Amino acid sequence: MTTPGKLIIISAPSGSGKTTLARHLLSVIPSLQFSVSATTRPQRAHEVDGRDYLFMSIERFQTLQRTDAFLEWEEVYAGIFYGTLKASVDNCLDSGVSLVFDVDVQGALNIKKAYGQQALSVYVDAGGIDVLEQRLRARNTESEERLQIRLAKAALEAQMSHLFDYIQPNTILDQACEQLTRRVHTFLSASL
Repeated sequence: MTTPGKLIIISAPSGSGKTTLARHLLSVIPSLQFSVSATTRPQRAHEVDGRDYLFMSIERFQTLQRTDAFLEWEEVYAGIFYGTLKASVDNCLDSGVSLVFDVDVQGALNIKKAYGQQALSVYVDAGGIDVLEQRLRARNTESEERLQIRLAKAALEAQMSHLFDYIQPNTILDQACEQLTRRVHTFLSASL
């Protein structure tokens, strides 16, 4: 009988480094796979459909919502939806595959609630709103209006960090990578 997989849920506001930390885990723990979220947001130049996200129209996303196909979903910004397809996650877990998620805070909490001890939820703390603002401005991918919306959302999300299993500081990236890798190895090797 195959041992069920586990879920590693990395979450934080935009600019915190959650994607960098998730990619690090995937590079150093070969048994992990990335859980690809669906989204209606525009694809960025460096992103690949099916690898970074499943890019889809609002109409397609809403059809999947109505059929209860999502484990979790959220309209993060007006007209911009993100979600995790339930069947994809369950198929991986049943096959013994452990997944890494890079999701927003509410989505992370919903996944944790659904899978309990089979999931490790990690909130990445970049060191405050000022640091997030600097990082987001350095990306140069947002309008000023969108940037202010992201920062306001980040302030609200930071208030939910205590609901996670673990808060990972990310002020020095190498240290954060090392600490998180140790924590994940421990979680994956523990029995349920």
